[in-house]
Amino acid sequence: MSDAAAPPAASTGTRAPAIALRDITRRFGAVLANDRVSLEIAPGEIHALVGENGAGKSTLMRMLYGMIQPDAGTIAVDGRVVRIHRPADAIRLGLGMVHQHFMLVDTLTVAENVVLGREPRRAGLGVDRTAAEARVTALADRYRLPVPARARVGGLPVGVQQRVEILKTLDQGARVLILDEPTAVLTPQEVDDLFRMLRTLHAQGTSIVLITHKLAEVKALAERVTVMRAGRVVGGGEAAALTTARIAELMVGRPLADDLPRVAREPEAPLLEVRTLDADDDRGLPAVRRVSLTVAAGEVLGIAGVEGNGQSELIECIAGLRAPLRGEIVIAGRTMHGRSPRERAAAGLAHIPSDRLHRGLVPEMSLAENLALGRHRERELGAGPLLDRGALVARAGRLLADYDVRPPDPARRAGQLSGGNQQKLIAARELSRGASVLIVAHPTRGVDLGAAESIHRRLLAERDRGRAVLLVSSELSEILTLSDRVCVMYEGRIVHETRPSETDERTLGLHMTGRAQAGGADAATGGDTAGGGAAS
Repeated sequence: MSDAAAPPAASTGTRAPAIALRDITRRFGAVLANDRVSLEIAPGEIHALVGENGAGKSTLMRMLYGMIQPDAGTIAVDGRVVRIHRPADAIRLGLGMVHQHFMLVDTLTVAENVVLGREPRRAGLGVDRTAAEARVTALADRYRLPVPARARVGGLPVGVQQRVEILKTLDQGARVLILDEPTAVLTPQEVDDLFRMLRTLHAQGTSIVLITHKLAEVKALAERVTVMRAGRVVGGGEAAALTTARIAELMVGRPLADDLPRVAREPEAPLLEVRTLDADDDRGLPAVRRVSLTVAAGEVLGIAGVEGNGQSELIECIAGLRAPLRGEIVIAGRTMHGRSPRERAAAGLAHIPSDRLHRGLVPEMSLAENLALGRHRERELGAGPLLDRGALVARAGRLLADYDVRPPDPARRAGQLSGGNQQKLIAARELSRGASVLIVAHPTRGVDLGAAESIHRRLLAERDRGRAVLLVSSELSEILTLSDRVCVMYEGRIVHETRPSETDERTLGLHMTGRAQAGGADAATGGDTAGGGAAS
């Protein structure tokens, strides 16, 4: 069946839906996560399930896959009502799920990962690796998912690891494939590869459920869309009949602005300077190699790159969380060599980290206490060794309301918030510091459209106040929307510098993967300085 020929669920005639969820309800304490949700997936269709964080879409799919149980409602597979108590039940029914964080064993080969738990065996001789490799190769050829069957998974690019996950579900006999944010860590070229693979699976009759927040991808791939908000289905229909603006409005409950306001600014003096920085990763291997950059007052410098190419180590060095091997970091004219994170904050640095749970929050502490981290010595919050609890709670209440953190309860533990609300909590603390230099890593990861728009507006407002913003993000659309200049990191070096008006996602993707043509002015030839725009 081709893309164009695949019928929507409403046109399946006498064929039963591949999946039919009826009045599914699920509570977590006082929280109603799914409120009588009904959803049909037609045989052989690509169906997008979209919604904000906390809308209930992941909870719904986890119930379909047997990871949790519904409080009420029914699940039918191919027209037959079933009870799915565990993922093993879902697999036997032909359901497969590819999680955002892959469930692979890095030390095993591709073939060993795909057949794990279902290994072909020789009589008395254990696992038949040759048969396993032949089986995986044949499966890969059938579905046009090329993988190196003998290669160890840990050394493969993210896009290839994703193919291994998909092959694993197909080897288990999946006829319905659930993909949770499948493009979150892929380059544009890898996204193209993934979409070709999904269209091949679709043409061969596989039903695909796509959980995503990238509405352009919904329009490019899906035949039908279901939109959830606050635990309920609030709309949907044929993807071709819905604009991205309408889908976004259904998700958020209000229209979103088409463009973010930007004020043109003349270059100013640099507030952040990094000079020929070298640093190792946690394994002692080179991660940052002779990186130099500057960020001016009133500028956003975006750093793009496939994760694992030195971006995390770079920002950790700037924030004082990792000691560089050599090089110099200057904040507002002051050299930071040997300075602690606290001293760097006093010099004017704020930091939204990439790992919100381990670097950004203390999950066991209250929202009010988390909002005071790093600021507890300020006179506003008390004098001497004791904090003024009333002032702490009052200040937290203002920030929680201002940044729309839900629920806005200063006494609630940070670990009880959803990932998106945890991110908003960190943004509230760091962007309210009044720092002159902002280091911002993946600021909208796991954040819904409405909250992402709010964070973007605040970052641009800080830029317009004359702050220097260093933005690291895996979302190229975010990099291009917010940045005044863009640099690409590859294998620890800055290999490309440009401006958003002079590039696009596909060009950046070529540099991110080292595939840009060598020899040209923009080729990834190992240049390591990014500062002309800021320092001029």
